[in-house]
Amino acid sequence: MASIKQFQVTFDCAEPERVARFWCEVLGYVVPPPPEGFATWGDFDRSLPPEQQGAAFACIDPSGVGPRLFFQRVPEGKVVKNRVHLDVRVGTGLVGEERLAALEAECARLVALGAVHVRTLHADGVNESCIPMQDIEGNEFCLD
Repeated sequence: MASIKQFQVTFDCAEPERVARFWCEVLGYVVPPPPEGFATWGDFDRSLPPEQQGAAFACIDPSGVGPRLFFQRVPEGKVVKNRVHLDVRVGTGLVGEERLAALEAECARLVALGAVHVRTLHADGVNESCIPMQDIEGNEFCLD
């Protein structure tokens, strides 16, 4: 049986480029170069039929290690809790107050970008602290 080598994470959203650029800032991702023959993504977008303009956007890990993130416009808004969410690993290897301080600092940075701090879950003797959040369109993710 062949193993899967790559995957992308796809987000349904109202404003693909806006949400993609938010996640670029969160993860240190970048927007890939536009398709051959186009100087910018805007040039490419304007070449599409009107109903497809602004319908999708992507960002990539500049190191090539992380998955590609793809954002596609959908007509319906977010209604219920995500069944899958991203854990942004900013506290790996840290414990106690040092971990909480790293999580809180990253939370403050992301709130300034438009994220929402949902709550802080403090270490309980079994689990370390984490901070559930929402991106700029309400998709849940955790600082872990």
